[in-house]
Amino acid sequence: QVQLVESGGGLVQAGGSLRLSCAASGRIFSSYTMGWFRQAPGKEREFVANIMWGADHTYSADSVKGRFTISRDNAKNTVYLQMNNLRPEDTAVYYCAVSRSSLFSIRPQDFGSWGQGTQVTVTS
Repeated sequence: QVQLVESGGGLVQAGGSLRLSCAASGRIFSSYTMGWFRQAPGKEREFVANIMWGADHTYSADSVKGRFTISRDNAKNTVYLQMNNLRPEDTAVYYCAVSRSSLFSIRPQDFGSWGQGTQVTVTS
């Protein structure tokens, strides 16, 4: 179905910013949900933010609210995660994923396609 490739990760000091990109190949339908998740070493995969492909409808985890913003560019088949005021606890591998469910889900198990991940490291 849909193939996803994340990019934009890197090393940044606390308080800095990064913008992650997720380029999708294949058709993304209006009912699909695109999501960002992250996983730190020894921890469970954690929901970050999601967005409906065909509508300006988003949701973010409390831990990133006010700091991270998810957005999309349908013409470029790309979803973004703007990460501001980064903290060391944001350090993780960030994954892009797509859900074909009609539910606006935040559960990893509802997302069927995943990218390879991009490393974000925040130093203090």
